[in-house]
Amino acid sequence: MNPQLDALAPYPFERLHALKAGAAPPSALPHIALQIGEPRHAPPAFVAAALRDEAALAASLRSYPAIRGGAALRAAIAAWLRRRFAAKVNPETQVLPVNGTREALFSFGQAMLSGAAGSRAMLPNPFYQIYEGAALLRGATPCYIPCHPERGDLPNFDGVDAATWRATELLYLCSPGNPTGAVLPMASLQRLIERAHRFNFVIAADECYSEIYPDEAAPPPSLLQAAAAMGATDFARCVVFHSLSKRSNLPGLRSGFVAGDAALIERYLLYRTYHGCAMPAQAQAASALAWRDEAHVAQNRQRYREKFAAVLPILSEALDVPRPDAAFYLWPRVPGDDEAFARALYLRQNVTVMPGRYLGREQGGANPGAGRVRIALVGDADECVTAARRICAFLQARPAGG
Repeated sequence: MNPQLDALAPYPFERLHALKAGAAPPSALPHIALQIGEPRHAPPAFVAAALRDEAALAASLRSYPAIRGGAALRAAIAAWLRRRFAAKVNPETQVLPVNGTREALFSFGQAMLSGAAGSRAMLPNPFYQIYEGAALLRGATPCYIPCHPERGDLPNFDGVDAATWRATELLYLCSPGNPTGAVLPMASLQRLIERAHRFNFVIAADECYSEIYPDEAAPPPSLLQAAAAMGATDFARCVVFHSLSKRSNLPGLRSGFVAGDAALIERYLLYRTYHGCAMPAQAQAASALAWRDEAHVAQNRQRYREKFAAVLPILSEALDVPRPDAAFYLWPRVPGDDEAFARALYLRQNVTVMPGRYLGREQGGANPGAGRVRIALVGDADECVTAARRICAFLQARPAGG
């Protein structure tokens, strides 16, 4: 058995389930789940219709789908990258469809990390736990880069010494960030690309929240966009991960892609050939339709804007809760211990939030997620407003210091 399995921490949702064990919230209050970033807006009707096409489905079931995906899907993805980020990628060599980015972010680490003694994988802290698991199961040491409010909740890469950069084989980025919503600016991405060349590591940029942002005139940049702007049109050492889960409200479709450096994509394709994870043809056809359409994405963004506009004034009466740069999370500091806060909120108001410490790791005696909670505004507007009012009622009813 792989001994590295013992190094894995319990997943945040397992810890949350244990935290809530034995708590009996008021039965008169319907439960409101704000702990998980699972979009609950309606999926695009035209995607659902494509999935119901019985003739196409019957045809797709007669053969194995290609690991590298069909030409139509890869072309749709390449066209989207060009429209959205001015990134000209070759759909034959620089695009690879995947079954959602969760499995891809994990398996990419297995393919890219050497497993050699002393190898490191760098990741932001707090973070999406898949990055850590990928590193640990490949025998690499995670190097956590703290994200603090005084730096806009962005990772402090300037605080990393040269020896750590030299030991790094893979850098996981998350912009817009989960749970912070912070966006790395173009100049910061370009400095990281320069470091990747100087110190010989690969950048894996998780950009799954890139299409949820407040200002239509200022969308978050991509690592590929940053590379192209500095003349690195081969995207050497750069790979991005995108998904239809958040962009198109299709988490159950399990559809995303990896794109960038052709040499890295080629090696990753070799890994996936043995990994055995081809996207079904019917899902590919539906995915291509979603990548070609922007109208439903703009409507989705507007719904999130409306929820932020409705919820923030309510929560601001009781919490210091800044609006994030992008994504659909709030990341406020709460009074007292974040675990105790989350359990008491559930017990008294039947609202579930994620304790921030579950998303971070202790460094120098401090966990950058401690004292904060993640709130996912994924439900409809009425539910989010109701949750905000319950949170305020809970805070206002707490005894001082309680």
